[in-house]
Amino acid sequence: MQSLQAWWTEFAAGAYAHTLGGLATAFVLGTLIGLERQWRQRTAGLRTNVLVAVGAAAFSDLGMRLLGTEGATRIISYVVSGIGFLGAGVILKDGTNIRGLNTAATLWCSAAIGTFAGSRLPAEAATLAGFVLAGNTLLRPLVNWVNRRPITPDVTEAKYIVHATCRPEDVSDVRDLLDAELDRASYPVREVETLSETDAQVELAATLVPTTASEAELDAVAAALEASPMVLSATWSVETTS
Repeated sequence: MQSLQAWWTEFAAGAYAHTLGGLATAFVLGTLIGLERQWRQRTAGLRTNVLVAVGAAAFSDLGMRLLGTEGATRIISYVVSGIGFLGAGVILKDGTNIRGLNTAATLWCSAAIGTFAGSRLPAEAATLAGFVLAGNTLLRPLVNWVNRRPITPDVTEAKYIVHATCRPEDVSDVRDLLDAELDRASYPVREVETLSETDAQVELAATLVPTTASEAELDAVAAALEASPMVLSATWSVETTS
């Protein structure tokens, strides 16, 4: 009974109210961010974003309670670095494609929302949550429009590949010819690799250093390659860079 009375005497109702308000703010805003992520079936959904926001708010509030603004600032710096490890866990590499960057960035923003809430800045936390939601929803039509645009060689910085097929016994000479023709057109080659190989023919691919390129110049390179009796066919392709 005495310990309970001592705890009640030392209990700071005002400070507790600030803590409760900060955690509640982080919970509500984290729920809004996480609900959008869950709706789109992302790796880090509702519960993850809520826990990140509430955890960041708790650490910020603890620093504020113990050491004031200096303590909050010190702990927030650790939250910023610590959330990076959590974000790295949702980033996946699938071949040359990387997925999860947007989800990781959303987690990072959820932590920022939590630190605002825990630092007793609820209006700022709500404002940031609004911007995060806008970024994940309102910008989607713009992103889809950009992604649907064709890759145009004259304006797009991308990865260009010149293909040449030849007989197996001519592979070495055609490699040299690829280098020579691309050097004549002032396009540096990053690598030449074999894409496919059979008893009848071999397909070589010369990958250029990522840059902008002229469609007419690449057509001219392909035509020059096809003019050689060693080359069965030649063409070029373009891909977006990672």
